[in-house]
Amino acid sequence: MTSMPVSERLGSHLKRAEQALNATKTAVLKPAGVTVAQYSALLHLSTNPGISAAALSRLCVVTPPTMNTILNNLQDRGLIERTPHEWHKNVLETRLTDEGRTVMADADGRAVRVERALAAEFTDEERDALVGLLGRCVALLERERPQV
Repeated sequence: MTSMPVSERLGSHLKRAEQALNATKTAVLKPAGVTVAQYSALLHLSTNPGISAAALSRLCVVTPPTMNTILNNLQDRGLIERTPHEWHKNVLETRLTDEGRTVMADADGRAVRVERALAAEFTDEERDALVGLLGRCVALLERERPQV
């Protein structure tokens, strides 16, 4: 097997872009008092009130134990409330509190500015092409992943 220069490894370029996006969002979200992971949870909770922690972990692409840590931190700050499900008492429904909605609105405004700046860097056709190409990357990588 031959070696491959780092500059030709698409994974390196994807990782650099992901790290740059995460670092920028971390910096812009800091004044809102939330991490990128907490913001992601608040964002999904704002559109999916009552969602379970397991479903939320899938939407946020984190493990269930990580999501429980995120939710515990948000609950300790009074940004979310967790109540037993009406029929499934062992499932907790999670919702934003009034304070959580306020923090979410502030954080979302900050994150949207980053997303809009990123989108503005490309033409409509380039954005569509990029989304399509990234989708192809995901599909190929999911096919190539060994099943354990």
